[in-house]
Amino acid sequence: MRLFSFFFYYDSGETRTIPFLIFGLLGIIWFTSCGTIKNSAYFKTLKKDTTLQGFVKNDFVLKIQKKDILGITVSSLSKDMDEQFNAVSLVSNQAEPQPGYLVNERGQINLHFIGTVTAEGSTRQGLKNKIEEALLPYMKEPIILIKYLNHKVTVLGEVASPQVINMPEEQLSLIDLIVKSGDVKENANRADIMIIREEENEKKVKHVNLEDQSIFTSSWYYVQPNDIIYVLPDNERYVKEEKRKKIQTTLSLVASLASLVVILLNVILR
Repeated sequence: MRLFSFFFYYDSGETRTIPFLIFGLLGIIWFTSCGTIKNSAYFKTLKKDTTLQGFVKNDFVLKIQKKDILGITVSSLSKDMDEQFNAVSLVSNQAEPQPGYLVNERGQINLHFIGTVTAEGSTRQGLKNKIEEALLPYMKEPIILIKYLNHKVTVLGEVASPQVINMPEEQLSLIDLIVKSGDVKENANRADIMIIREEENEKKVKHVNLEDQSIFTSSWYYVQPNDIIYVLPDNERYVKEEKRKKIQTTLSLVASLASLVVILLNVILR
């Protein structure tokens, strides 16, 4: 009686159970490696062309506060004066001095030419108008641009690039933040995004669903300074994936051991 070593059958017509078992195990391994992937997508409830009603408006009015750091630049028809006004101003009481104008404890900033200006309580547009008017004696048709330099939003969890993102203006959407963070990972739970917001010395927590069109009408669609965005993992998917990997590893080991046994039998029975 002779057993061919790799194709695993006997010349005498005896049982072929072992080879078929091995090929069966290999087939199971292949099928388990091709497990069903959960369908994850944004805005899954938007299945047809439509017009959304009640789209959220960003009516949040952000006013300048003490300790805000403002980037202020001017552009006018008086180029020499522009250069003098836009000369770098450093905030010196930071760990590392940085460009910008710090709103001090009196709610004021100090600017070239015009000196002290009250900023606290103004909106960016209100402060812009105030500075442009004060610069008229020095410049022709001055246009002021103001940005927040120390307003930030933190994005962490199941995203490609967790990071702290600058928020120079008032309006920044949750979708913008996800894109800036390189999109969510494959095992992220798009249906459960946590937003942590500090308001009046308390923390508010909100869970939003990016798979549903209701996100566009949510008051949490636009983020605010110092918000924390946490993209939660899909735990159910993670558990299923870990089980699949364990089964695949076990079956691979069994198939390898069975192959080794057949090879040894072939050598012994020659």
